[in-house]
Amino acid sequence: QEALEKYFGEIIIPTEKVAETRGGKRRVSERKLYPGYIMIKMILNDESWYLIRETGGVGDFTGAAGKPIPMKDEEIQRMLGLETAKEEIVQPKVKIDFSPGDRVKIKEGSFESFEGTVDTVDEVSGRVNVLVEIFGRSTPVELGYWQVEAV
Repeated sequence: QEALEKYFGEIIIPTEKVAETRGGKRRVSERKLYPGYIMIKMILNDESWYLIRETGGVGDFTGAAGKPIPMKDEEIQRMLGLETAKEEIVQPKVKIDFSPGDRVKIKEGSFESFEGTVDTVDEVSGRVNVLVEIFGRSTPVELGYWQVEAV
């Protein structure tokens, strides 16, 4: 197997940082962008293909009829851009446990104790748009994810 090392380059598992709030505490964790997949830079020949196929836990290659399809340069650059971003100080995405259509109650602010329906969720900014009925009309209210709770 050591003789096959020359066929393999980088092995990457793309991840992103995600901020979660549990028990009132904020914590940052890493989440896989493509769960169940790894990206391997390799020279594909019979020996390297066989080694990967016979590795425990490997289901198959992404592609047609089990034959891998090389990624385009743009796809690789986009993926590697996500990897190199980890080296910089990056504002993590916020994991928001609400989806459009969920019923929520507003915990603080001008609309405290109002109930509404989640319209949109923005994990990047950590904002939730909630439709609240005021004077018989559905009115959109933009709130921080920490300002609402599930009903």
